Amino acid sequence: MQDAANPFRHHPNLATKIIPANESRFRSLDLSHMDRQMRSLGMPENWRRSDENREASRLETLDGRWGEDMWVFAYGSLMWDPAFHFTEVRRARLEGYHRRFCLLSEVGRGTPERPGLMAGLDTGGICNGLVFRLAAETLEEESRYLWRREMILRSYKPEFLTLETAHGPVEAMAFLVNRDNPLLLPPMSLEETARRIAAAEGYLGPNIDYLEN
Repeated sequence: MQDAANPFRHHPNLATKIIPANESRFRSLDLSHMDRQMRSLGMPENWRRSDENREASRLETLDGRWGEDMWVFAYGSLMWDPAFHFTEVRRARLEGYHRRFCLLSEVGRGTPERPGLMAGLDTGGICNGLVFRLAAETLEEESRYLWRREMILRSYKPEFLTLETAHGPVEAMAFLVNRDNPLLLPPMSLEETARRIAAAEGYLGPNIDYLEN
């Protein structure tokens, strides 16, 4: 019998592949320290969303959903380092979107002089990933970590979508590419994608580490 209290009850092999929330560097991310580092690199004062703008986005997205569990779809670094506590994880499949290295990274995995590439969900195709369930009673706190992790910049637009899992469909929040984001790149060749990823390194480390993980 599966242990209902075990988040990895459906996929026990994932237990050693996902960084526990309390061990994630995103859990203790100091944005004021990042601000100082970015200014030292010549980035403008408004290089990221303001804390007030980010919080407004969180409250608007989750309006009407307090008091219930929430699923989050992970297709990039959230898969191995979500930085939030969850009560269940499942493998999931999303139709109508695909994973693409389409976002210029001038901070996390690159610099303005040598930008890296981050993954985003773009329209068309299919994307396989993971869905994590956040318990209703922890949603207020854990969603703050999630927003601070994923919505520092204006690269993504959160949206609720239906995904298929082996244990039935779920409605999950996914971070789609923001088409109004100036860092969004047009499709490029595999060779150009590989060249950029191989050469870039930023605040969070080498771009190649992101790809390999």
